[in-house]
Amino acid sequence: MTRLSVNINKIALIRNSRKGNLPDLVQIAQDCERFGAEGITVHPRPDQRHIRYTDIPLLKEVVQTEFNIEGYPSDEFIDLVCRNKPHQVTLVPDAPDVLTSDSGWDVRANLNMLRDIIKKFQDQGIRVSLFLDPVEEMVFYSREAGADRVEFYTGDYSKEFKIDQRKAVLDHVRSAHAANTCMLGVNAGHDLNLENLHYYKMNVEGLLEVSIGHALVCDAIYYGLENAISMYKNQLK
Repeated sequence: MTRLSVNINKIALIRNSRKGNLPDLVQIAQDCERFGAEGITVHPRPDQRHIRYTDIPLLKEVVQTEFNIEGYPSDEFIDLVCRNKPHQVTLVPDAPDVLTSDSGWDVRANLNMLRDIIKKFQDQGIRVSLFLDPVEEMVFYSREAGADRVEFYTGDYSKEFKIDQRKAVLDHVRSAHAANTCMLGVNAGHDLNLENLHYYKMNVEGLLEVSIGHALVCDAIYYGLENAISMYKNQLK
C-alpha cells in the first residue's frame, strides 16, 4: 500500500500572510491524520516563508503517523533535524532562494558530502531519502551514498502526462526498478494530483509513499480537507 503524506507548507503560507495563528498548523496536522493521512511532510526554507523552524518541535509533539522533514542539508537544517528526530528526512539540493524543489541531486558529484550527512542522520535513528530526478545512475549512486530511500521528482511527469502518459512515466518505471534492485525504498512527489496520481501508482513498482501538498490544498478549497484526503487515498488504492 502506498502511503499518503500531506505536505502542509501551503497551509503555513496562508497563516503567514496575516499575523496570528489562523489556520492553526498544529490543528491542521492533527486533522489531516484524523481524516486518513498516513504522514505529515514539511519543508522549512531559510527565509521561513511558510514552515518556520519554531513549528517543527510543535509538530513533532503531536504527529502520530510519519513525520517527514525536507530540506537542503545546511548546518542549521542538520541541527534542526537532529534535535527533533523525525521518522524521515528528505534531502533536497535546493538553492536558498529557489521557489520550489524542481530538480534532484547529482549524487555522483556530491557523493562524499551526502554520505557523511546520511550517516549522521542514521546514527540518530532517522531514515534518509534523497530527492532525485528519475535517472537510474543517480539511484545506484544513492545506494552507494547509503540512503534508505529515494524520492522521485514528478514535476516533469505531471507536465508530460497530459501529452503522452506512457512516455511521461517511463523513466520513473525504470528508476523504480533500479531502486528495488538496490533495496532502496521508493517515494515520489511534486505536482501529483487527482488526474495523474492513480496512473503513476499503477505503473511505478514498489511505490511506498507520495508527498502531496499544493494540489491537495487547492482541491480542499472546493471539496473540503477531509474529502480531498479521502479522494487522494482512493487514487492510491
